[in-house]
Amino acid sequence: MEFVTIVLGFFLLYALIQATFSVFGIGRSKNLPPGPTPFPIIGNLHLLGDQPHQSLAKLAKIHGPIMFLRLGQINTLVISSAAAAKEVLQKQDLAFSTRHIPDALTAHNHAQHSTIWLPVGPRWRTLRRFLNNNIFSGDSLDANQHLRNQKVQELVAYCRKASRCNESVDVGRAAFRTSLNLLSNTIFSKDLTDPFQDSGKEFKEVVGNIMMEAGKPNLVDYFPVLRKIDPQGIRRRMTRHLGKIRGIFEELINERLVINRLNQDDVLDKCLKIYQENPDEINRPHIMSLLSDLFLAGTDTTSSSVEWAMTEVIRKPHIMAKAKLELEEVIGKGKIVEEVDLKRLTYLWCIVKETLRIHPPAPFLGPRKIENEVKLNGYTIPKDTQVLVNAWAIGRDPTSWEDSLEFKPERFLTSKIDVQGRDFELIPFGAGRRICPGLPLAIRMIPMMLGSLINNFDWNLDHGIGPEDLDMTDKIGITLHKADPLCVVPKLLN
Repeated sequence: MEFVTIVLGFFLLYALIQATFSVFGIGRSKNLPPGPTPFPIIGNLHLLGDQPHQSLAKLAKIHGPIMFLRLGQINTLVISSAAAAKEVLQKQDLAFSTRHIPDALTAHNHAQHSTIWLPVGPRWRTLRRFLNNNIFSGDSLDANQHLRNQKVQELVAYCRKASRCNESVDVGRAAFRTSLNLLSNTIFSKDLTDPFQDSGKEFKEVVGNIMMEAGKPNLVDYFPVLRKIDPQGIRRRMTRHLGKIRGIFEELINERLVINRLNQDDVLDKCLKIYQENPDEINRPHIMSLLSDLFLAGTDTTSSSVEWAMTEVIRKPHIMAKAKLELEEVIGKGKIVEEVDLKRLTYLWCIVKETLRIHPPAPFLGPRKIENEVKLNGYTIPKDTQVLVNAWAIGRDPTSWEDSLEFKPERFLTSKIDVQGRDFELIPFGAGRRICPGLPLAIRMIPMMLGSLINNFDWNLDHGIGPEDLDMTDKIGITLHKADPLCVVPKLLN
């Protein structure tokens, strides 16, 4: 309701500013896709609510999977079916490949240097190639396999300590700490937080704040004329939050440059060597944005997915029991899941896929826009239209999924649908040239953490809460978080 209230509060202000302009925008005579009739000035903003992924999914049931809205001044196309997503993300991928940049991400000029937000072009290809070759290629991931095993062992050790003290574990925070230290060791060759303590809380809160601000409905994104005012203060807060993380990276970069010791053979070394030898290829701002992207996306999405998966299996004891049985039979009770085990853990993979189906980390993937008018399924989409692919709605589409709202990992025992971006019924990481570059790392880390937590402990809810009473409310930023953190007490297996 907060956003709706602000929209209405600025209605009169904007009306005065725009008095000499048309209030209805583009007419329906241009063969636009169907959609709700816009109000003057605000268009359809009042329909977003505080859970836009859910609101737009409900509207798509009325107006169809290719839906056109007017959000303030911004034309917006919402894609809510697998077939429509395939058209946008594969068949006409290039036409839809430019990003629509939220105003929040102009803080510190982040979007101007970020692989996630740069337009497809030579600079984007250079940075993307660096990521693929030095972090997310099969060879690079295999070379760092020992790091992932070590960090999962530290996660289990932390939970063992909590078990001995009969203390609850905040699963999302513990998974975040594991992901954070994995990335920091890959990039900087050091931990950024103590893996054996409930530390890293401030870093997690800063990352959470950044993802929340970046995904929050922002009047400036719908009424660019308000940019200088920043009426909700989102860009100001983002500047502060992003500045904290960039400050940490600045210290680490300066430390490495001052000692002039580029022999760690980590990601930072590789960045700095290119920077020193060919600054036109990768410069200091690119490195800062690259590091920010890696830590923001790599920690938040992975930890959120592990937390949702644990929540779902705790809610369904029969699923937990089935997962435990498979783990016991395949690797042995009480052992830590290693990457070599993953191919044999069929049911564990089903749980991961089902979690990503019903709780996709980024419900709208990354917002896109089209720079030139384009035809889509017979409709005319005007230039500069924002494009939202509602992965949350697609994963719950009853025309694609039987019992679409039920958490049923078994559905994947007989299905070949995967998360690699080829099956558009399930696109938690996107598809096409803009597919998440971190997918290869995520599909290794999520099942390793989840399987190890399941295989080493029984889990008891705090305060006598029953599994059926777990709060499943989500809160949206760029990442879809559990509104009420999952705090459970680990019990060592007999």
